[in-house]
Amino acid sequence: MRWQLGRRSTNVEDRRGAGPASPLGRGGLQIGGLGLVVVVVAMLLGVDPSLLLSGLQTVEPEPRPAAPAAPRDPESRKLAEFVSVVLADTEDTWKELFRRGGAAYEEPRLVLFSGATESACGFAEAAVGPFYCPADRKVYLDLDFFAELDRRFGAPGDFAQAYVVAHEVGHHVQTLLGIARRVREAQAGQDERGRNRLQVMMELQADCLAGVWAHHAQRARNLLEPGDLEEGLAAAAAVGDDRIQRRTRGRVVPDAFTHGTSEQRRRWFVTGLESGSLESCDTFDAPRL
Repeated sequence: MRWQLGRRSTNVEDRRGAGPASPLGRGGLQIGGLGLVVVVVAMLLGVDPSLLLSGLQTVEPEPRPAAPAAPRDPESRKLAEFVSVVLADTEDTWKELFRRGGAAYEEPRLVLFSGATESACGFAEAAVGPFYCPADRKVYLDLDFFAELDRRFGAPGDFAQAYVVAHEVGHHVQTLLGIARRVREAQAGQDERGRNRLQVMMELQADCLAGVWAHHAQRARNLLEPGDLEEGLAAAAAVGDDRIQRRTRGRVVPDAFTHGTSEQRRRWFVTGLESGSLESCDTFDAPRL
């Protein structure tokens, strides 16, 4: 990606090196060990942790000032700068698209952390991967995930990393548009299979919205280089439920899908990329997922 000259976002909160805050006690979440397990399981399954924690959370986390970041090695500093540029580009893209629709875009914050951190959705460890918390409208990312994306999922490259950020920002767009709230309300009246299907629609739409960002970023700022598109497609496919289940369970269980198959994730990312249109991302009324 041609990102080095891009604008840096002012919405990055760097908690790396600050050490994890305790999930218990004053200023934390009074949810105990059960709440931590729920958060980890929910994130591993791709489910919004706030859905499961709503019945456990008794105290809202108090705002905590970010601790000064520890000195970084050059590669870590470069990754943080890259993420800041990608976030800024999503800000510019969605601000313009919302303006065209007669609305104002509220920029999310992106929290960089290492090891574990607090969020309004609960206490999370790096193992849960990147996630968006609608309760505080922040994206959470441990930069070590990018190495995992390469090593474990076989999806290297800077555009693969940009896809991850853009997907989580896509969840923020869904929150601003009221889609996330309506889906949570619909899930409340469903059995597990129905809830999972709605969650798949949510995730595939976020993939499509990531493609919409890439479409406009390329047209407006010519960000993509040869091979970038292949990196993004590889990243979308690498985190398909069927591929992950086959590797972790040895078999595929479609009713347990929460994000969609590799083919679906690639296809919806391409749908947004080719159209650049929010209307093309209506996974809820699509004739097929």
